Amino acid sequence: MIFKVLYQETPNEAPIRERTKSVYVEADSKRNVRKKLIDRNYNIEFIQQLDEAHLNYEENSANFVLEKL
Repeated sequence: MIFKVLYQETPNEAPIRERTKSVYVEADSKRNVRKKLIDRNYNIEFIQQLDEAHLNYEENSANFVLEKL
């Protein structure tokens, strides 16, 4: 499964929409996504499992890069 993770790079600041970034991670569950990203010290706002249609849309985006963790 592919998950889209919305996060802030600084964990001690309140989330600001304009600073929100995204990363795409392959994992079995949301819990495994958090485990894979724990060393990055992100302030994770939201984790979304992508269905096939959403994944196809995201793959056509210039910003789509699947993280190899």
